[in-house]
Formats: sequence, structure tokens, C-alpha cells
Amino acid sequence: MSVHDELASVQRCLDDLIRSVGRLEKQLGSGGLEMRRVRADTNHLRESVALLRETAATAAPPKRPDLVTISDTPYDPSLWVDTDDEGLGARNRHAP
Repeated sequence: MSVHDELASVQRCLDDLIRSVGRLEKQLGSGGLEMRRVRADTNHLRESVALLRETAATAAPPKRPDLVTISDTPYDPSLWVDTDDEGLGARNRHAP
């Protein structure tokens, strides 16, 4: 799914949540601390999703990195003359 489709799905679910919270509020009343917290959280979630939609609308699609071609030809052996063989010590030297 694209970002637009995902955000539309989130918005539909959020709309369902808001309707459900409204029905609960009618049944339980809006004066209790728990109900006020649920209503505040629902409103905060609605604002957050709106911000996310704005950000997604202005964001550029991710750019694929440029591919780098690696040659199959062997490296120049002179690149390795001053290196130590890892774990074996330096060339032309004896182990202690």
C-alpha cells in the first residue's frame, strides 16, 4: 500500500474510534475522569494524524541511491605490499 492509502485507512479507523467514543460518552456521561481522558486522547490522536497527513503530503518520495559498479578485475597487488597478514604477523619477520 502507498503512504496515501495507509493514511486513508488510519483516518477511517480514527473516524470509527471518534464515533465509538461519542457513543460511550452518551452512555457513561462525559463528567468522569476516565471519559475525559479518553476524549482528550482521541482529540490528540486526531491532531497527530492531521499533522502526519500534512507532512506526508509535502514530503518528497524517497530517492533511490545511485548504483555503483564494482569491477571484476583483480586489484593491483602493489596496494598490499606494506600490509601485515592479519593474525600471522609481518612478512619477513619471525614470531616472538
